[in-house]
Amino acid sequence: MLDKILIANRGEIALRILRTCRELGIPTVAIHSSADRELKHVRLADESVCIGPPPSSESYLNIPAIISAAEVTDAVAIHPGYGFLAENADFVEQVENSGFVFIGPRTETIQLMGDKVSAIRTMQDAGIPCVPGSNGPLGDGPEVNLKLAAEIGYPVIIKAAAGGGGRGMRVVHSEANLLHAIAVTQAEARNAFGSIIVYMERFLGGPRHIEIQVLADQYGNAIHLGERDCSMQRRHQKVIEESPAPGITAEQRQAIGQRCADACREIGYCGAGTFEFLYQDGNFFFIEMNTRIQVEHPVTEMITGVDLVREQILIAAGERLRYQQEDVRIRGHAVECRINAENARTFIPSPGRITQFHAPGGPGVRVDSHMYTGYVVPPYYDSMIGKIITWGEDRASAIGRMRTALSEIVVDGIETNVALHQDIMQDAAFQQGGTNIHYLQKKLGLA
Repeated sequence: MLDKILIANRGEIALRILRTCRELGIPTVAIHSSADRELKHVRLADESVCIGPPPSSESYLNIPAIISAAEVTDAVAIHPGYGFLAENADFVEQVENSGFVFIGPRTETIQLMGDKVSAIRTMQDAGIPCVPGSNGPLGDGPEVNLKLAAEIGYPVIIKAAAGGGGRGMRVVHSEANLLHAIAVTQAEARNAFGSIIVYMERFLGGPRHIEIQVLADQYGNAIHLGERDCSMQRRHQKVIEESPAPGITAEQRQAIGQRCADACREIGYCGAGTFEFLYQDGNFFFIEMNTRIQVEHPVTEMITGVDLVREQILIAAGERLRYQQEDVRIRGHAVECRINAENARTFIPSPGRITQFHAPGGPGVRVDSHMYTGYVVPPYYDSMIGKIITWGEDRASAIGRMRTALSEIVVDGIETNVALHQDIMQDAAFQQGGTNIHYLQKKLGLA
């Protein structure tokens, strides 16, 4: 077992990791910026180290400071959580070169999946269905690109190979706009990601966002834990997630899940990971792989009973995967609402002091949050301050429990998006299930 783990993150995911470490009897080190001294996990950790001022570039993205914190506290492993440096191959390489265990995949795997073009090629070779497209970077030849788009069929979407978070993509509906869109996306990619490499895919008009959770160890064992539906999005940012996905049959789940597990074995994947797909007309199309724990991992935990963070740690410690595919049983339904410190209508962030906090409870209700009465939400980081997850024997029961939970939560002193979630839970199309990734945008008048 790993003797001491440094948690290289903040907020609810840092607290989530700390709790699992405590269950395993592993001492923890919390790093934090000067703005985060009062975070709950910092207070609870066995040791804490301030690694810099509030800006992420000087603290949570400061690789030398994080590694130095691990050295001075005699930590043996580093858990990156999600976001920040979780999928940064340079960080992983420096962690490993410094003699620490990185709780996640190898550097080579992160590099491979971090570049969307190489990821698509790799998945195609592994038999994973992909969106029809250029199957590689676009060149500078205008005639070649125009011909390629015509063969794929309009509309097409131009994407940055190093993109993410909804940035670096542009939809093109006609030949007249193609070359300009490529040039603009390349410029945006250079500014945002330091690379001008872009590629082209067919633009799917009304897909759902379905993802498959996997676990794999260093001995070639790999399983999938079913799918999540993350289609309720605003500007490519997930708002609500659920599992299992409405309308996906057990046969479909097993078929695409087995392909993902097979792909893990083929590329030598190790740890927790997520294959993300667009799903339309009964077909799955791979878009990317996230080589880390996901924000929405709790819905998978609720329906399978598998502690994904615990498995991450055990796999990193060199243990064999404790589950075989036949051990995975999906029971009931789970829904997750991301609670953000923001106005529910304008989405303007709302940092400040929480003057009163009351978490909802009851059967099948889980709250992952670092909030507490008196906590000050800083203005420097992502606005998510917690997640409410509900479980029920069926989807209607899970939604009903979520409505009750949302009516109970109290967060005074700042604005939150709870009202938005309450609205969605009452929405007839959401209750029916199977809405596409554009539905919420249109509902909010943002499309």
